[in-house]
Amino acid sequence: MYSSGNGRGSAPPAKKMTVPDLRSRKGVGPSIAMVTAYDYTMARLMDEAGVDVVLVGDSLGMVFQGLTTTLPVTVDEICYHGRAVARGAPRAHLVGDLPFMSYQVSPAQAVESSGRLVKEGAFEAVKLEGGEEIAEHVRRIVRAGVPVMGHVGLQPQSVHALGGFKMQGRGVDAAAKLVADAKALEDAGAYAIVLEAIPPDVARQVTAAVGVPTIGIGAGPACDGQVLVCTDLLGMSRGHAPKFAKRFAELGDAVVKAAADYVAEVRSGAFPSAEHSFKPNRAEEAGVDLTKN
Repeated sequence: MYSSGNGRGSAPPAKKMTVPDLRSRKGVGPSIAMVTAYDYTMARLMDEAGVDVVLVGDSLGMVFQGLTTTLPVTVDEICYHGRAVARGAPRAHLVGDLPFMSYQVSPAQAVESSGRLVKEGAFEAVKLEGGEEIAEHVRRIVRAGVPVMGHVGLQPQSVHALGGFKMQGRGVDAAAKLVADAKALEDAGAYAIVLEAIPPDVARQVTAAVGVPTIGIGAGPACDGQVLVCTDLLGMSRGHAPKFAKRFAELGDAVVKAAADYVAEVRSGAFPSAEHSFKPNRAEEAGVDLTKN
């Protein structure tokens, strides 16, 4: 089987988005637009739309694989999806998540896993969760030549320790810890930091406290950029959706309707029609019975 949907256009890609490009937008804009993608087709569409950063997140475990957490996702899986996404996003900056237990054991393990994402997954940077406790990991990865995006606030890989996917940073002490975590990541060499599910005023404090871009998800408008999961922003997710996940379209309903129309036409015989069929065989046009020798 083949499809016409995966051919590459002949137009040259726009200028590649790089780490220095993203850092230069700290505090001056324009705001960084980041989305997740897990396959070639979605990456191509998001790249065409002009997004700045495409993230192959370990969220693929929940969005793509139907799991209840991100914890079972492996480095091999991130790399597999990364290679597909890289072919579809020649302009956007490409970041890959370091999955659970691929970096927590030691800085050496973090460097090795990061190297695999770059070598085997075609990524240009890696993202990992944690603050002060993983600062040395970040420092070692950066020293090895791999750009690092940090991630503080709600850390999905710590879902069991947190007791669920809950807002973080409530209270003076918790807010101060987030600021300290972000500063530690910046000092270690992180070029950007994701702030997930924290109060907007705390996100504003963190953003003001660091000299690298902050990218919010459920963290209010004061961050230097925003990130959403592609299926959330497109309205393709079913069931409960986070409060911060604005649906910019309702493509899920459109997909169901299109598929239902297809089923109906196949069953009725309306599809395929002559319009969607190849021309008859010449022998057939001449009245030759191909079943006879």
